[in-house]
Amino acid sequence: MATFPVIDLQRTGRSIEQHRKDSGLTVRDLQEYFGFEYPQAIYKWQHGECLPAVDNLLALALLFGVSIEDLLVYDNREISYPAA
Repeated sequence: MATFPVIDLQRTGRSIEQHRKDSGLTVRDLQEYFGFEYPQAIYKWQHGECLPAVDNLLALALLFGVSIEDLLVYDNREISYPAA
């Protein structure tokens, strides 16, 4: 038996939203920072519908002054290896 990390999309979205607010930034600020024409991607991140791409996740972490691990919320799941 071993454990494997699984990202919780909903809780990670709330984490991104909280870090944004703590940084005093609006969704519009992030939209402009990333050069997005529309804010939908940011709302999808915050609502846990999807994760930012790795480069965008790194940019968020640097912008908020936190580590990537501070943004991600995950659980460790038990996994078992098939018998050989």
